[in-house]
Parts: sequence; structure tokens; C-alpha cells
Amino acid sequence: MPKQVIVIGSGVAGLSAAAYLAKKGFGVTVLEKNSMPGGRAREFTAQGFKFDMGPSWYWMPDVFEKFYNDFGHTTSDFYDLQRLSPSYRVFDKNGHGVDIPSNMTELESLFEKYEPGSGIRLKKFLKEAAYKYDVGIKDLVYKPSLSIAEFADARLLYGLLKMDVFTSMKKHVRQFVNHPFLIELLEFPILFLGALPVDTPALYSLMNYADMSLGTWYPMGGMHHIIKAFTKIAEEKGVQLFLNHEVTQIESKNGKVGNIHCANGKVFTADFIVGAGDYHHIDQKLLQPSDRTYTESYWENRKMAPSSLLYYLGINKKLKNLKHHNLFFDTDFTVHAEEIYKTPQWPTAPLFYASVPSVTDDSVAPAGMENLFLLIPTAPGLNDTEEVKASYFDMLMDRLEKHTGQSIREHVVYKRAYAMSDFISDYHAFKGNAYGLANTLMQTAILKPRIKSKKLKNLYFAGQLTVPGPGVPPSIISGNVVANLIEKEHM
Repeated sequence: MPKQVIVIGSGVAGLSAAAYLAKKGFGVTVLEKNSMPGGRAREFTAQGFKFDMGPSWYWMPDVFEKFYNDFGHTTSDFYDLQRLSPSYRVFDKNGHGVDIPSNMTELESLFEKYEPGSGIRLKKFLKEAAYKYDVGIKDLVYKPSLSIAEFADARLLYGLLKMDVFTSMKKHVRQFVNHPFLIELLEFPILFLGALPVDTPALYSLMNYADMSLGTWYPMGGMHHIIKAFTKIAEEKGVQLFLNHEVTQIESKNGKVGNIHCANGKVFTADFIVGAGDYHHIDQKLLQPSDRTYTESYWENRKMAPSSLLYYLGINKKLKNLKHHNLFFDTDFTVHAEEIYKTPQWPTAPLFYASVPSVTDDSVAPAGMENLFLLIPTAPGLNDTEEVKASYFDMLMDRLEKHTGQSIREHVVYKRAYAMSDFISDYHAFKGNAYGLANTLMQTAILKPRIKSKKLKNLYFAGQLTVPGPGVPPSIISGNVVANLIEKEHM
């Protein structure tokens, strides 16, 4: 009889952990709160439109491909992956749409247009970022980060300074470019990492390599096809997935997890548990006080990445002057970032993101119509009232119509807003966060919430609130790391 593992949560990290554990010979059961697997990467349909609820950027295709390869598959077994060209469009301070080329020569020329000499410097910047990506994504992120000794590796020690761990992203970027637009372009990927550029290690320029060198991709049919692929792989390996099974209590006995109670009255037991739902919720709400690794004050002192105010919109006409991905940098980046990270409040004039997947994929909207997804990064923990949602919707419509030169508001035939209270209701998300913990120096590697419980020897964690961090590719890796750790310690 194989050792049994229960995975709480069927998001990317949970499905990854389940698949890897099953591959290693464990019997695996996944308990999912909602009626559909995927966590934040769920989808829903309405009036002929198909909406991805969360992740919409497909970066680091090599991480996805590695996962599929580990199970004898390749990406194309599950979906048609298309590289977007241009990668995305950025609306600058003047409201002009600037296309960011997927071709490196064209990208260097774009930089030169704004700042002579910056094209050559971009090459150097991305070469350094490629090194960080190579070491970071292939070495660092696969460490369980339970001890500093894990990092006593010649390559890592040699490359510590080269990785710019102790240099801020703000300082690093300005060594290569000075033009405000180029600075914002290089700093934009870290907006969702959870800290101001001055507080984010320059190690994370590896995200620029992922963006500009590896490219922006899209799985035809929508991002939820990733979840369908992961679910299929897990089930091929014998994983049992139980939907509508919200865990409400975790008992313990003799220093180990005992019975696991669900809201529907079902009770489960296992040899090992992987908490791949919200770490804070599991630690503080499901465990008894004596079994918790952290205190509530510990969690209150964590720096969180942003939450989001989202709008899913169905438009009854085709839109002009918008690409698949669109970033509106027509307001002050610094002011908005301060309102997220330093003085948490509803932003006065936020940057925002607009995704129109129907530009690339006809299957996500009825013929002649458009699927429009809008996102405002916000501080977590805010009170999202209907009045707030209505106010920001009007603000975004005003700016969209102004910068793209068309009427949009009167063509909205479907509208759904989604914010902090929804993240809490659907995922028990701590403070309604959308992206997990901020990637600051003091919340990196061994300084993140532990992947293994300090109190219960058979309880482990995966997902965006533990190592390696937030995002779809890191969540895939998180599942792999926790599976390897359980195998190492118990088989």
C-alpha cells in the first residue's frame, strides 16, 4: 500500500505537487474548495464569452515545457502555443500606443529611438539578466530553503554579487537607461512582485529576460487550458480530485496531522499533507493554535504583493487600437506604486492593464465581438464597495475611449467586477491578495514562510506564499520542490 498524500487546493501549485508525488509512487488525493480546479487560474463563460479569471501572461515557456517533459509530454500535446508579436502595447504619458517588439533587433531600435546608445546597453542588461535567469530559475528556485546551507554551492556563492542580490532594481535599471519611458518599461514586470523598485533586489531583472528575450505567449483556447493539461496529467498518474470539498479543520495527534474535515461532512486521513491553498488560512484558521508555525502578528508584518480590481467585459463590436496585451502607463508610475506599497489606499490615478485575448483567439468571444479584461493593481486589504467598483470602471472607460479613439462603454453587453472580497471568498486569500508575498530581500528564499511545518512533521506547503514565490511558473516549481522534499525525507 503506497503512502497516502492529501493536497489541499487544486491551483497550479497543488496540481503540480499532486502530479509529481503520484509519479514518485504516492497515492494522492486533492481536495478542492470550488466546483472547478485551477484556483486563480479558473475560467467562466457568460453570454458566449469565455473569460480567464486570473493569469493572462504566459511567460517562461521553458518552465511549462519542463513540467510536461517530466511526464512524457510536450506543450503541443495539450494546446497550440502562440508567441505574440508585438509582445504588448504600452500607452505612454501622452497616450500614444507604443508596440514592444518580440524581435530583439527591433526592440533595440525602439530603445535607440528614445535614448541614443540604449540599444547596446539593453543588450548588456539582458545578458546579465540571462545569467540571473539561468542560475535563479535552474538552481535557486529548486531549493526548499529550509537552511542557508542549501546555498553553500560554489556556483551560487561565486555568482552572489553577479546576481545583484544587494542592489536595488531602481539603481540597476538606471545604470543602463535614463529616459523615463524606458525606465518604466524595464521596471514594469516588478510592479506585481510586491515592492517599489528601490526595495526590490536587482536579481529580479531576470523577469526582463523572461519578458524581452523568452517572449510573451498565449495558449489558444485560453489560459485555463494549462489547468486542463495539469489535471489530465495528474489523473493519468492516478491522482483523485474531489471538487466542492472545502477543508474546514485539520486535527493533529502526536505531532502529526490527523483527521482532515471538510464542510460537506467528509473526513480524510493521510500520511502526508500538502497545503497548496492560502498558507495564512491553513496556518491560522484550519490548524489548532498549538500546531501553527507562525503567529498572527507574523503574518500582519509580511509585505504583500498587490491585490487587483478586475473587470470582465463582453463588447458587442470589434475594438481598434488595442493589442492582446495593453499597459496604460499614461499616469505617474511612482505615485501609483506608493499608493500600493507605502501608503495603502485606493489609487488616485492608477496605471492599468487591458487584455483583449479575442484579438488572438476567436474562440473566447462571439463572432464580431470582443473579450476585454481590465486590471488595476491595488494595495491588499482595502474595502471594495460597489460604489468603488463603479467609480473605477468609469475612470477606465474614460481613459480607454480617449486613448483609443472609440466608444466602448455603450457597447458593453456583459460586465462582472471582481476584487479583494471575491479573492477572500473564493480562495481565502490573505487580505484579499492576488499575487502572494512581496519579493523583497527580507522575504526571499529562507526568509519566506517555510515549505515545511515546524510543528507537524507530516505537513508541508506549496504555492505563492512560500518558496519560490508568486506567479504561474514559480507555482509549478513549488509543487516540484515540495514533492522532492517529501520523497527525500520519507521514502
